[in-house]
Amino acid sequence: MPLSHPRRSALSEQVIAELRNQITSGEWPVGSRIPTEPELVDQLGVARNTVREAVRALAHNGLLDIRQGSGTYVVATSELAGVMHRRFAGADPRHIAELRSTLESAAAKLAAERRTEKDLKQLDAQLTRREEAWEAGETEAFVAADATFHLAVVAASHNDVMTALYADLSEVLRDWLRADVGAELTPETHMDHARLVDAIRAGDAEAAAEEAASYPFLCNPGRFTAPSGG
Repeated sequence: MPLSHPRRSALSEQVIAELRNQITSGEWPVGSRIPTEPELVDQLGVARNTVREAVRALAHNGLLDIRQGSGTYVVATSELAGVMHRRFAGADPRHIAELRSTLESAAAKLAAERRTEKDLKQLDAQLTRREEAWEAGETEAFVAADATFHLAVVAASHNDVMTALYADLSEVLRDWLRADVGAELTPETHMDHARLVDAIRAGDAEAAAEEAASYPFLCNPGRFTAPSGG
């Protein structure tokens, strides 16, 4: 349905909000190309300049990436996620792994203590989706499913601040996993997450924390050098 036509600044904000909603709702997932400018003009019922202004604003905020000759792509799901993606995209992979280990271990421990039946059903569903993507040999689908699974673990902690922070870091973590797994899925890069779900289901906080902490260094054991003196 075309948007209403209030004054220019309010209309521009409406369009920005509508495009942002398409991103945050998952209608336009990260990595996807959004509709072309003429298509957006038709969909929203606004002028081309208004659409262009909105797209540029979201690109400036880090949600979209305008690629000349190719189109405009979704690169983050929130402004903060976009900032984090730009800030940490070139970070030391080991540091990303350590951050992931710390966050996921703490979240898994809380999840074992606080998880609900709904959380367990979600974890089971995401684990199945992850394994199906692996068996199919679909690398990008596996990366997406793995990221969703880990976010579900963090969400099961019922710590809203931790969940929001992890969600905003998810694209950085997804880039790390994508690079670590490589172009093809191989037995050497497979990680069994069933034990983590079992520990959370059993309410074993220490086992869940230990299991979650081990994952970042299992993907490619030779990629990182263990810190000295530990």
